[in-house]
Amino acid sequence: MPSRDIVEAFAQRLEAGDFIGAIEQFCTPDAVTYENNAAPTVGRDKLVAKERGVLAASKDVKAVRIGPSLIEGDHVATRWVFSFTNAEGVTRTLDEIAWQTWRGDQLIEERFYYDPKQLGR
Repeated sequence: MPSRDIVEAFAQRLEAGDFIGAIEQFCTPDAVTYENNAAPTVGRDKLVAKERGVLAASKDVKAVRIGPSLIEGDHVATRWVFSFTNAEGVTRTLDEIAWQTWRGDQLIEERFYYDPKQLGR
C-alpha cells in the first residue's frame, strides 16, 4: 500500500510537468499501463519511450489534479485534467480517471479511463 506522501509526490511530479521523472522514479521495471481498450504498454522503458513520444508531439502538456487522490489498500484513483497544445497552438483537454495498483511505494499498473472524443478521435 502506498503512503499518502508517496502518492502526493507522484502527483506533484506530474503537476510540475516531470512526466518522465515520475515514471522513472515510481514505476517498477515491469509496470503496465492501459489506455481505455488499447493494448497494454509493458515495461518502464517502453512507458518512458511512449511518454517521450507524447511530449515530442506537443508544444506544451499540463496536468491538473481535480480533488484528492483516493487511496484504498494497494489502489489509488485520481481524476486528472490534461491539456495538450500542439505546434499550431491548438489545445485539447482530456478529463480522465487514473486507476493505479501499487506494490508498496512502487506503481505496478495504471489504467486510464477517458472519452477519446476529447482528443478528436
